[in-house]
Amino acid sequence: MSPTRVSTAIEINGLVKTFGRVTALDGVDLSVQSGEVHGFLGPNGAGKSTTIRILLGLLRADSGSARVLGADPWADVRTLHERLAYVPGDVNLWPNLTGGQVIDLLARLRGDLNPARRDELLERFDLDPTKKARSYSKGNRQKVALVAALASDAELFLFDEPTSGLDPLMEAAFDTSVQELKGRGATVLLSSHILSEVEELSDRISIIKAGRIIETATLEQMRAMHTTSVSADVQREAPELGTMPGISQLRTVGGHVSFVVDAAHLDQAITVLTRAGITSLVSEPPSLEELFLSKYADPVPTGTPAAPSAGDQR
Repeated sequence: MSPTRVSTAIEINGLVKTFGRVTALDGVDLSVQSGEVHGFLGPNGAGKSTTIRILLGLLRADSGSARVLGADPWADVRTLHERLAYVPGDVNLWPNLTGGQVIDLLARLRGDLNPARRDELLERFDLDPTKKARSYSKGNRQKVALVAALASDAELFLFDEPTSGLDPLMEAAFDTSVQELKGRGATVLLSSHILSEVEELSDRISIIKAGRIIETATLEQMRAMHTTSVSADVQREAPELGTMPGISQLRTVGGHVSFVVDAAHLDQAITVLTRAGITSLVSEPPSLEELFLSKYADPVPTGTPAAPSAGDQR
């Protein structure tokens, strides 16, 4: 009998994990809906990898709860690993096996492999499966892990810096593969330092800081809480912009005007520009990188834990 599909693939509440006197996770709450691509952002030491290791059943939390596909990742680790696929950012392989042998071995451990999909992925990632693993570069080791994971019929994919060591063409191949996973209803938790990748692929994004989730939202929801850069050429002066609330960094040179405006006053600002006779207009919402950096510029909440240990460097 196949496992029952749950509406929430990952549910974490109040997760705490310490390493000696160091607190790596300080009450993490995270919810990932089935079928979504969920971005998971934070700098080195923020707690991303510790969270993922708990989801994999490799670490046991000190307190709080974690459910993966409706099961306890610590108690039900064997059955869960038949239903999920994981790719870390630093892949180690058996040196005397070929890449193809490693892919087949990992498939047997999980219990599934789609041969046609495997062959398609080998071509997509330009990987020679006949070479011994000891001869592979870091990027090729990463490709082996990606092909093994993506060729499976897993319900949940946990990616922790999956494109580490890949060139831009292979990053694009990964993006295509994630879109395919989403198309067939799989769930993806994507942790990556390549913010453009997360921005393009994610339905929702969670930002972790000092062992706590400080925001979870869609990219559009995050942008709605921040400012937009506007640059326009106008036929007439627009002095009202100088007294409007929500506008900053206003610059006017001849018929060119530029400023930054918060989301609540963007419509009003565009109306003023329209009355001034717009001949060209560029409006740029903040990128995910700008949003991410703004979150990390905010003061750390009181009671923030110390930096995580060397065991959690991503």
